[in-house]
Amino acid sequence: MVHALDLQSFILRARVLKLYRQALKIAQRAPPDVRGELKQSIRQEMELNSECNDKQKIRYLISEGLEKVKRLDEMLDMQGH
Repeated sequence: MVHALDLQSFILRARVLKLYRQALKIAQRAPPDVRGELKQSIRQEMELNSECNDKQKIRYLISEGLEKVKRLDEMLDMQGH
């Protein structure tokens, strides 16, 4: 059965999916020997919180995720130079 989402839930879900895609895209730049493990780690992190329905906690997790993605991006930029 498909559950109808209210607008706020729909927007949060879209933000989570955007964060996930962004993290995977950045992970593509990792060295080949760690890329698979990094992607698996990202997936596990998402799955760990996939059942969360608390909108406040989801917002917190998104902001934490954005910080982690930013740090990963910066780290990979430093490795590339």
